[in-house]
Amino acid sequence: MAQIDLNCDFGEGFGIYELGENEILHYVTSVNIACGFHAGDPVVMRKTVQMALEKGVAIGAHPGFPDLLGFGRRHMHVTFEEAYAYVVYQIGALSAFVKAEGGRLSHVKPHGALYNMAAKDAELAEAIAQAVRDVDSSLVLYGLSGSELIRAGKRFGLRTANEVFADRTYQEDGSLTPRSHPRALITNEEDAVRQVVKMVRERCVRSLAGTDVEIVAETVCVHGDGSQAVSFAKRLVQALHGAMIEIQAIG
Repeated sequence: MAQIDLNCDFGEGFGIYELGENEILHYVTSVNIACGFHAGDPVVMRKTVQMALEKGVAIGAHPGFPDLLGFGRRHMHVTFEEAYAYVVYQIGALSAFVKAEGGRLSHVKPHGALYNMAAKDAELAEAIAQAVRDVDSSLVLYGLSGSELIRAGKRFGLRTANEVFADRTYQEDGSLTPRSHPRALITNEEDAVRQVVKMVRERCVRSLAGTDVEIVAETVCVHGDGSQAVSFAKRLVQALHGAMIEIQAIG
């Protein structure tokens, strides 16, 4: 039976936490918790860890660039040593909260610009992979399917998870369509669901050019911050079950 993990970025707030975000935990199998650099603070980190453990979903660190004002989405040119230190620091912070609550950290998924840059920049990808390995070699490294980050993770002996996106269109080389493109996002829920099922069952995705491109889909990112996020997640879960696809955390 085909199998997929559903992951969601989580805990990307500050101060008083919005308990309503808890609803997405009924449908995803993994969460990526902000570690304070692009979002989150110690109180929010602890609260989201508690919520995730209560629901039994796998917990991952979501390290990003130190860019609160830009929400980690602005490109930063950093050295190998800086990138390595940023990732070690953030994994360590979240891991401490997970351990304090009696849980175990499962994976690491870079955030925003750090994620996108590491998909193409082999040196940056290696800095991230080495940081993950040096902290805990049992952690799974999430990266864009077929990217430099996935290749770096394998070189460092890590278990990797090829990630795909339900609501993004793809180019003929398997990369995501840049957000600046007018057709970068899939706004129709049915189209997004069909794309996910196709990627998992057929191991390919239809590009904007109309060609089928081979792709490895091991985890799907379900964005949890939209107004229809919970209803879409529910719809996706139903469609995956209907297609005889098992939903299970990777770690």
